[in-house]
Amino acid sequence: MLDLTIIDANTLELDLSKCNKKLKIFPFDPRLYIKRGMIFFKLAQLNESLKDFNKAEELNPQLTPYLWQRGLTYYYLGKYAKAGRQFELDLSVNSQDIEETLWLYLAIAKLENPQNAQECLLPVKYDTRGFMRQIYQVFAGKSDISTLTNINTNSSLREVFFYFLYAGLYYFAHEDNFQANLYIQKAIEVKIDDYMWYLACVHLNVFNR
Repeated sequence: MLDLTIIDANTLELDLSKCNKKLKIFPFDPRLYIKRGMIFFKLAQLNESLKDFNKAEELNPQLTPYLWQRGLTYYYLGKYAKAGRQFELDLSVNSQDIEETLWLYLAIAKLENPQNAQECLLPVKYDTRGFMRQIYQVFAGKSDISTLTNINTNSSLREVFFYFLYAGLYYFAHEDNFQANLYIQKAIEVKIDDYMWYLACVHLNVFNR
């Protein structure tokens, strides 16, 4: 189970309770299932998370290419083919999203190998986040991993978090679990208010049982 000492479990449980109450009133609202699925993910309750994302899709099939959250849940359930398919669908409606592209890489790396994943890496030209473009260059093989691990002192906390997170995920894709854990732990220590911070916590929970 997730180490609840590193997250605000009380707030998450309160959010879960509120969501459950709303679902009793609006049992056919797909947005509420997505919201609860995200809460379950934050709590590392992955099977429950997946059920809610699937329910949202059942209620509104038009949501399918927008369920990036489900792709992450698939990934941490070890369902890499389904994760990859979800990210492919996501990219069909948002081809300029670097993170979706990187997660497709991560899924393919687990299914096959990092070399094949790199060959499938889609070109992304217009992401406004400079730090994400730097991360992309590492995954594309155009920049060294040290670009992410040797942090510039001018970097914001948010940038530092994402550098460490994706350095860890890059190492994980390359089967270097020691370095992966090291940098994902560093990412967790740079706490920011973002879904991906919880993902870092889930990562260590899932792969260090």
